[in-house]
Amino acid sequence: MDRLVLVTSQHCHLCEEARTAMRRVAERSGVSWREVDVGDEPDMAREYGDRLPVVLLDGREHGYWTVEEDRLVADLETPPGRRRPW
Repeated sequence: MDRLVLVTSQHCHLCEEARTAMRRVAERSGVSWREVDVGDEPDMAREYGDRLPVVLLDGREHGYWTVEEDRLVADLETPPGRRRPW
């Protein structure tokens, strides 16, 4: 499983900003990420369609609409069992 996933849509005006933020997070943390377009994933479209982009960390929703870069980097450095709930 990828630790970081950015859920996007082709017609999402916030998604380009989120991509740029995810690149910065990857650079700071050394953790790679991948992007999933809801147009290719109907289940994700139903789940996240009204709040794109969505950041998933270790398969759990970390945030939506914007990437909270400092929080995301800190959570990447914290073991899953010790993270604060989202």
